[in-house]
Amino acid sequence: MNPFNYIHNRHSIRLKKYDYSTAGLYFITLCCQDRLCRFGEIIDREMKLNEIGLIAGGEWQKLPERFPTVTLDAFQIMPNHIHGIIILNDVPVGAGFTPAQSFENTHARSTGNTDFQNNIEPQPNITGQPQTDITGQPQTIITGQPQGLPQRPTIGQIVGAYKSLVANGCLEIYKKNNQTMGKFWQRNYYERIIRDESSHDKISEYIINNPIKWTEDMFHN
Repeated sequence: MNPFNYIHNRHSIRLKKYDYSTAGLYFITLCCQDRLCRFGEIIDREMKLNEIGLIAGGEWQKLPERFPTVTLDAFQIMPNHIHGIIILNDVPVGAGFTPAQSFENTHARSTGNTDFQNNIEPQPNITGQPQTDITGQPQTIITGQPQGLPQRPTIGQIVGAYKSLVANGCLEIYKKNNQTMGKFWQRNYYERIIRDESSHDKISEYIINNPIKWTEDMFHN
């Protein structure tokens, strides 16, 4: 079963009143506008990156430099989209604290359900009063930051910065070749909060094996 079937039968993809700066693991998918294959091609079931694909990969690897609370996990560039797992930590990595793991974090309790099609609801990130999560369990939303530490970025801010950096870098290539780039990215992005270790393992396996199953992928044209 393709884990992205929910894309076409949902109006939006953000959880109501969820603080997307909360420490945890997030499965992110970004798609090129009109599913154009900008990043390269699959040859012999392996992804072969072109110049634009190398820019996309390079900017992803730089995210922890730009956002010190970010750690990167499984990542894969496909011809017209990318998959990656971003880990948000409570404090900058290397600050003397152990990075938070979402399946152990009280702000992302395990539901025991590893179905990828769950947990997608409308509305942008809203911080505020304590909530219940999508299972009805108590959830504490952290809106502050320990004194002396930088404000944690949200997933939306990280993704927005990444998309801009890649698009700007690729625009230079198109200009150099006297070509029109057009709109680079699809407007939104898809995310899944990883709530337990089992989900993490399945999603990581899906990301790594995506090139092998390219012809079965919903983004395959």
